[in-house]
Formats: sequence, C-alpha cells, structure tokens
Amino acid sequence: MQKKNNLILADENILKLLFKLSMPATIGMIVMAMYNVVDAIFIGRGVGTLGIAGISIVFPIQMFILALGQMVGIGGASIISRSLGANNFKRANLTLGNVYSIILVLSFIIAFLGSQFIDFFLEAFGATPAILPFARDYMQIIILGAVFFAFLVSSNSLIRSEGRAKIAMGTMIVSAGMNIILDPIFIFGFKMGIKGAAYATVISQALAVFYIIYYFSSKKSILKFSFKNLRIDLSILKEILAIGVSSFVRLVSRSIMVIILNNILSIYGSDVSIAVFGVLNRILRFAIMPIFGIAQGFQPIAGFNFGAKLYRKTKEAIKLAVIAATGISILGFLVLILIPNLLMRIFTQDENLISQGTFALRIIIITLPTIGFQIIGATTFQAIGKALPSLLLSMSRQILFLIPLLLILPKFFQLSGIWIAFPIADSLSALITFVMLKKQLREFNVIIQKEKI
Repeated sequence: MQKKNNLILADENILKLLFKLSMPATIGMIVMAMYNVVDAIFIGRGVGTLGIAGISIVFPIQMFILALGQMVGIGGASIISRSLGANNFKRANLTLGNVYSIILVLSFIIAFLGSQFIDFFLEAFGATPAILPFARDYMQIIILGAVFFAFLVSSNSLIRSEGRAKIAMGTMIVSAGMNIILDPIFIFGFKMGIKGAAYATVISQALAVFYIIYYFSSKKSILKFSFKNLRIDLSILKEILAIGVSSFVRLVSRSIMVIILNNILSIYGSDVSIAVFGVLNRILRFAIMPIFGIAQGFQPIAGFNFGAKLYRKTKEAIKLAVIAATGISILGFLVLILIPNLLMRIFTQDENLISQGTFALRIIIITLPTIGFQIIGATTFQAIGKALPSLLLSMSRQILFLIPLLLILPKFFQLSGIWIAFPIADSLSALITFVMLKKQLREFNVIIQKEKI
C-alpha cells in the first residue's frame, strides 16, 4: 500500500501530477470559499448590516486559529513529503503524531483564553458598542470549536502531503457543505440569528474531523497513526515550527491587519465601513481560494522531488504552478472588475453598504493579477524547507507594507486611503517575490548544469 501511494508523487509527469493534485484541492477551496460567501449572505439577510460587521470583528481570531493549524500542518506536511521522497516512513509517521500533539495543546489554550477574555479581545479588534453584542454572540460559540477547526486545517495539509488530494477535498466538502445546509436551518428555521451561524460552523467542522479520523484509521493512508508518536520529538518540533512559521506569520499578520483596519475604519468611516470590509473580505477570498488550491497541490510535488534531489522536476513544478495561479488571478480580476455592484447586492439591500463596497472593491483588486505569483513564491520556499525566505515573503505584504500604509495614507486621503493601501502593498510584495524566486531558480539551474557535466 505504501508503495502504491508513494508512486502518486514519484512516477507521473509534472503537468499531469499538478493537475491531479491541484484540481481536487481547488474544488475543495472553492467550496470553502462558497461557504464563507453563503454564510455572510445568510447573516446579511437574516441579521443585517451589524451582523456582517460582527463576523468581521471576529474574523481575526478565526484567522489566528487557522494560522496555528496551517503552521503546524504545513510544517509537518513539508517534512512528510520530503520523508516520503527519501523513503523514510518512520520519520513521516512520527511527524504525524507530533502534529496532532501540538494542535491539541495550542487549540485548547486558545479556546480557554478566548472564552475568558472575550469582550477584551472584541473591543481591541475594533468592536463598537453597536457591533459588540453581535460579535460576542458569534465568538463565544466559535471559540469553543477551535480544536475542530485547527485539527481540520492541519489534517488537510497532512493528507495532501502523501498525494491524496481527493481525500483532502472530501474533508473540505463535508465541512463547507454541511455548513451551507445548516446555516438557514439554524438562522431562519430555529430563529437563532448570528448564534445559529456559529453553531452551524462548529458542528460542520466537527463532522469533518470525524471523517479525517476515519481516514487515518483506514488502510487508505500511507501514514499510520500511533499513540507512541504523540510524544514530542524536539528535532521534528523545531523543523515543523521553522517551516510553518511563515504561514503562521502570513495569517497572523493578516489578523493584525484586520484588527488595525477595523479600528481605522471606525475612525475614518463607520459601522457600515466595517461591514463593507466584511463583505469584500469574503468576495476576495472566493477569488483567490482556487490559487491556494494550486499551491496545495503544488507543495507536495515540489517537496517530494526536492527531497529526492530531482531538481529539474522541482523547477518544472514551480513554473507550471506560477502559470496556473497567475491565470486564475487574472480571471478573478476580470470577473470582479466587471460586476462589483451586482456582487455587493447579493449580500445586502443596504444602499450605503453597496455604494461604499463597490467603490472599495474596484480599488483593492487593481493588483489582483499578481496574487497568484506571490502565493506560489512563498509556497515554493516552504515546500523545499527554506524557512527564512518563506518567512520574509509571508511578512512582506501585511507587515512590511500594508500595515504601515494603512496607518499613513488615511491621514492624507481619509477613507479612500485605506483602500488605496492594498494595491500598493501588493505591488511591492510582488517585486520582492520576483527577485527571491528568480534567485532560487538560478540555484536550481546551476545544480542541473553540474549534473550534466
């Protein structure tokens, strides 16, 4: 069984393999993005503008939980895919157990702190007196499901690391599909409002976790779970954190950016402006989620071939992934630039929200065609185990550029300055990604030329 699954990553041509692994991941990410959109639509229609603003305030804590799951999952997945490439199954299985030990500890800490200091966090995240009750009702339920969310996120990376993209897709479809079904039942049927949306989310994530436990307990997986592997191995822990920290920083920096943004929006805008970003955030996530699907399919291919010292195939995988991700970025840009008003009306009937959102969306997406290239660039360094370059690229957009711009530009351009900050930050981040990825490709070329000699 191990040999059969291992051949998924070893023996196919790169284009076919990238398609095979990316397509299920892309479908899964689209389904997840659809859930985020549908969730906001149901809240917008069933609760109103303040409900949308409430989930926007809670978004940073959800991103933080996601960041923990991705840090541990992607770090572990990088080790696993390289270990499989080197036929080191013992290290791969030990990494699986370590990932779950770390996830359980971290998620329980977050759930405890989040529930104990809920109002403190929400007010720090930018909740106004009008928004706070909605945000509190949503967060006090969401935070209790932190362990399910973190387990789900990390497991998806682990499943993809052994080349089982369709299984990983299944976990996302189970979670998002059930959420879409349960949302209207809890929000409208049981008349639970924003609490209903939170319950629907936690229950759907729990069901997906049971699906994952079944998978790793079956004979379908290369990786074999063992309780003895739950004992933390310090060398693996350090490598997981070193590689995964770039994903953590990228997502946490996004959380910090959202916290700062919500507070700035309350100064230069209003409660409606906070709701605007809540809607735009979901629209943009829907546009770029397929790119993360490409990245998720690409990472185990690059990691496996790099671990097997097949540098020509690693380089080929990078180029194909960049082309595919850039194509999706351009397509997303064209759709969003043509129908921004229509997209806003799907979420709300509030004309003020629609007007502000349409204006902001047109500005934010100007540099959307560069996003795919940026994501693949950061994923490349994660896949080949180069933690520092990946960390720098993950920090560049949010920490180095966007947050300083959000603090500076509104002083000169008011509310418009907030939206202008996004395309400027993307342009600068894309430039850094280009320089660093080009240097890495040159290193591969040197090794390939030496192999010919």
